[in-house]
Amino acid sequence: IIVSGLPRSGTSMMMKMLKAGGIELLTDEQRLADEDNPQGYFEFERVKKLKEGDVDWVPAAQGKAVKVISYLLEGLPADQRYQVIFMQRDMQEILASQKQMLIRRGEPTDRVSDEEMATLFKKHLKQVEAWLEEQPNIEVLYVHYTEILNDPRTLASTVAGFLGVPLDVEQMAAVPDERLHRQRSRA
Repeated sequence: IIVSGLPRSGTSMMMKMLKAGGIELLTDEQRLADEDNPQGYFEFERVKKLKEGDVDWVPAAQGKAVKVISYLLEGLPADQRYQVIFMQRDMQEILASQKQMLIRRGEPTDRVSDEEMATLFKKHLKQVEAWLEEQPNIEVLYVHYTEILNDPRTLASTVAGFLGVPLDVEQMAAVPDERLHRQRSRA
């Protein structure tokens, strides 16, 4: 089970929902919770080396959920089957959330304009969605961040149905925290 999307799109929230529902996660707890993700990141560092060919861990992840950002999906070995929960979020919220994270870390926020970054992200998403559509070994469920916040129980049921395993939908629905939706679209 792969949870994917752009950074700051709600992937950590979905990982926490899956854990609450009863899915075992593949994480290493190297990246600790902080002000930007107070409930944790739920990452597995070796994922970052997928495109370099570090895939020995993938078969052992069978039946578990692992977070793989969209830029790394193409590094997954084609000899395995995947169920991908692909998180989507309003682009302005993603950009605002990333900017806030950079500010908290004391990193520059003006290397690339929001407009340029949005254009790059949108192009990337189109390419990834087209690639996913062509993969016979990958099933995809697209989930929008605000839909989870607006109706977590229905989305938890949808995820359980997609995965085809019994999950504790009520526990999953209790995970989304409206207070953590700090960067909001003006639309």
